[in-house]
Amino acid sequence: MRRAGRLLASTFLEISELVRPGAVTEEIDKAAERAIRRGGARPAFKGYSRSGSGRFPATVCISIDREIVHGIPSRRRLEEGQLVGIDCGLEIDGWYSDMACSFLIGEVDAVRQKVWNVTREALYKGIEQAKAGNRISDISAAIQNWVEDNGFSVIRDLVGHGIGSHLHEDPAVPNYLSRQGDPPLRPGMTLAIEPMVSAKDWKMKVLHDGWTAVTVDGSPTGHFEHTIYITDGEPEILTMLEDNTDPWNVICNSR
Repeated sequence: MRRAGRLLASTFLEISELVRPGAVTEEIDKAAERAIRRGGARPAFKGYSRSGSGRFPATVCISIDREIVHGIPSRRRLEEGQLVGIDCGLEIDGWYSDMACSFLIGEVDAVRQKVWNVTREALYKGIEQAKAGNRISDISAAIQNWVEDNGFSVIRDLVGHGIGSHLHEDPAVPNYLSRQGDPPLRPGMTLAIEPMVSAKDWKMKVLHDGWTAVTVDGSPTGHFEHTIYITDGEPEILTMLEDNTDPWNVICNSR
C-alpha cells in the first residue's frame, strides 16, 4: 500500500501542473491515467461499478464549486475563481490507495479561500486522531468540530472508508459524530480519511448522470483525502511522495 500511495501522490504532483484556468478536465484525466499506467498500476475509479449508476467512465473525479465529489471529466474548461476538487485512486499488485485535493483556480473569493483552508485543516485534525486506542468517532468528531467551529458544514451523506485489498472496505469513516458502527482503531488498519465541506448547508443530491453529487443550495465545497495506516504510535500517511513529504504541502505551497 505504500507503493500504491507513493505512485498516487506522484501522479497528483504531475497533474497539478495542468490545473490552471483554461485547462480541459478531460485532458487532466488522460494525464492522470498515463501516469498511473506508466507506474505499473491500474486506475481504481475507471470502470468502477455502483448500483443504479453504471460504470464510472474516467480515471479521476473532477468536481467544481457546488459539485462535492464524483464529477465526470469532459470538454469543460476550468475557469478563474473556481474551487475544484480532484479525487483519484489506483491499484497495484492487488492493493489500493485513494486521495483527493482541492485546487484554487487563479484568484478566488474569500468564501472559497476559507472553504479550501478549513477543509485541508480538517483532514489533518482527523488524521491526528487516527491512533490505536481511539475510535472512528474520534476522527469524526475532530473533523466536524473544526469545520463547524469555522462556520461551515460537513457533508453527511458521503463518508470516508476502510481501504486495502478493495477500494472501499469497512469501516465507514463519517465526517460527523456518529456512535453507530464505531469500532476501535487497531494497529494494521488502513483508512481513507476524506472531509467534504460545504460553505453553507450539508444537504446534497446526485445529478442525472448518476454520479455527480452537488450541494442542494449551490454552496461551494472542498475535499481533501489521504490514505492512512494505523500504527502502535503516530498514524502514517501512505499517500506520500518518495522522499516522504506530503504532496499537499508541495502542491499547495507551489501555487
